[in-house]
Amino acid sequence: MSRKIQIFTDGWRFKKLHTDRYPEGEKEFTSVTLPHTWNGQDGQDGGNDYDRGLCLYRKRFETAPEPGREYWLEVRGAAMTASVILNGRTLCTHAGGYSTFRVNLTEQLRQGENTLDITCDNGRNDKVYPQKADFTFYGGLYRDVFLLDVPETHFALGYHGAPGIRVTPVVTEDFQSADVTVEAWLEGPAEKLGGRIVELSAGGQKASAVCDTAGHVQAEFHFSPVHLWDGKADPFLYKASAVLKSPEGTEEDSVSTRFGCRRYLVDPEKGFILNGRPYRLCGAARHQDRPDKGSALTPRDHEEDVKLLLEMGANTVRLAHYQQDAYFYELCDENGLVVWAEIPYITAHMPSARQNTLDQMTELVVQNFNHPSIICWGLSNEITGGGKTDDLVDNHRELNDLCHRLDPTRPTTMADIFMLDPDDSLVSLPDIRSYNLYYGWYVGDMKENDRWLDSFHTSHPDEAIGLSEYGADANPQYQTGNPERGDWSEEYQAIYHEHMLQMWSERPFIWAMHAWNMFDFAADGRDEGGKPGQNQKGLVTFDRKLKKDAFYIYKAWLSDEPFVHLCGRRYENRTENPTEVKVYSNLPEVTLYVNGKKAETQSGKRIFRFQVPLDDAASIRAVGTGNAARAEDQMQIRHVSRPDPAYHQPGTQVTNWFDRDDEIERKGYFSILNSVSEVKENPKASAVYESFMAPLMEKVIQKYGDVAKSVKITPQMQKMMDQMSVRDSLKQMGSLITPAVVRELNARLNEVPVAEATDNNA
Repeated sequence: MSRKIQIFTDGWRFKKLHTDRYPEGEKEFTSVTLPHTWNGQDGQDGGNDYDRGLCLYRKRFETAPEPGREYWLEVRGAAMTASVILNGRTLCTHAGGYSTFRVNLTEQLRQGENTLDITCDNGRNDKVYPQKADFTFYGGLYRDVFLLDVPETHFALGYHGAPGIRVTPVVTEDFQSADVTVEAWLEGPAEKLGGRIVELSAGGQKASAVCDTAGHVQAEFHFSPVHLWDGKADPFLYKASAVLKSPEGTEEDSVSTRFGCRRYLVDPEKGFILNGRPYRLCGAARHQDRPDKGSALTPRDHEEDVKLLLEMGANTVRLAHYQQDAYFYELCDENGLVVWAEIPYITAHMPSARQNTLDQMTELVVQNFNHPSIICWGLSNEITGGGKTDDLVDNHRELNDLCHRLDPTRPTTMADIFMLDPDDSLVSLPDIRSYNLYYGWYVGDMKENDRWLDSFHTSHPDEAIGLSEYGADANPQYQTGNPERGDWSEEYQAIYHEHMLQMWSERPFIWAMHAWNMFDFAADGRDEGGKPGQNQKGLVTFDRKLKKDAFYIYKAWLSDEPFVHLCGRRYENRTENPTEVKVYSNLPEVTLYVNGKKAETQSGKRIFRFQVPLDDAASIRAVGTGNAARAEDQMQIRHVSRPDPAYHQPGTQVTNWFDRDDEIERKGYFSILNSVSEVKENPKASAVYESFMAPLMEKVIQKYGDVAKSVKITPQMQKMMDQMSVRDSLKQMGSLITPAVVRELNARLNEVPVAEATDNNA
């Protein structure tokens, strides 16, 4: 009899412990169904005060164990540190909340009723990642749990959650054939492993192999011609299997997997090359949570996320910042999405947690080796935000070597914080490089991204560079006819991504570009832009119900599905007359109708701008045509005499602290229009500036906590930031800045003559 799999999602009882005392009774338990997290609401409401600690899941179940069989528990995700306790005995502890682990229950399993306890702990510590990051660390049994019933000798279950079968395809240089190695591993009594017969198959080809004494077996297959896994155009998958035969030739156990044959490389000049041709990678990153559910997602949730990525036209997804559900990788395989996979080694290096990075990386690689969609292993994300140490570098070197040992077929990468010097040796440690750049949102202007990437490419012509994060927050409620950086408006986010896509299109050397983020996600430490507890850089809202305007500029660049989208549909009440009506489309011609009458036809690419007189209400219709296709969209707008207060929340958007610049400037004196560097060069002006900034920075630390404390600004980065005007730098601080503070600072600067700067520098 082969293996049997029973899903364990029903009949669980849940209790918060927050103490090391193990409960004996049943008091204060509540009934839950898996997947489950206890942070589905408090981890999303802001305040950075969600419940982090120890909780218990208990399930009673009946079994009738049979001799010659083994019984294993498979846990697909338990955050963050989990212990499995069967009938009062602790069988294992697993550190890492995002990967599969298994434990052998056989020796402790009773005939009749058994009590299974799983404790989950997402409390603070210095040994398990993540601990500091801009997202919520949900606790719980948030993925499925299974009971596996297998013969005593079976395909391996005890090696880091791996599937027991591994497929390594190698496509020839002419892309006409492939050599495919299928390996499998057996577990069981040592004296029963050697000589066992395993039937291996791949793509319909079969071979019988004899197992060695270590439990390993393999076979080689040649595919000619080979059907390539070719991204979204043709994500073809083969099937491989391993069947353990008894001496009589009957099946005792079996495992199977899907795999794809593809050949790729990352070129410093041409970017990502798939199956011999440039394949420009552009998509987004994805977090695995939703409102109220947190990380406890259903298959339908995963399917919807992939559907939205495909609708946008994305051909790649960065699965940040941790191993995600096995089903999501399968969906990426099936749909041709190229995947960047990584572990949660993020933000702040912990010297005592090196082993945890190695363990989580081992699990990520061995559990997901067979997925053709995965093309790189991410070592870390913005890990130097708290400073770089020798131990941090050694940790990365060990991780990099581990990846190459476990998987010689894929390159390593990492997402470097934009403050890290591109000439730093850590940048060139992995095989391919990527940076998180936020010029145009947190600092500087959008064009700084262009200049930075051009500079890197010029000075490092033999090193591939990618853009692993970039973005701007947007609350769709916030609307304006005069978008500015830092205003959280839907309009500014759209303008920002317009620029980034144009920049990407002109630089084929960018090996991949992943917008941050595909979806808004929970970050309980945030409180800005009118939605406490959320990072709002998503192109789609947290609940997946609303696609922001920026979503459609990606669709215009990346999708072949004919469409027209009218931007600003939520900016219904407008004060400007005339008003701009902007249209995104992948069709070459757009005609605008106002109140049923044709206003104008424009030919162009992707972005169409119309000036529309607006004295009253107007019904707007846009019709796109061309390439034997037609699409249209409609919206309503109206003219109002005063700005709609619903379109902004005081203190959360960019504030026009002065009506005119001449109110700010005093000829011959400093003001907030001067650059920060100019102010710092003058002792008196610098003293004024620092006296105001010191208490504001204390507020930043209070608001953002440990993450803000850990960030170290390099001299190079500080120099770039100091090129901004004082006014622009203050705008980056959002709701921490009040108009009164700005006016007082400007008034004090107006007392310092600029001429003194010249005298002091003489």
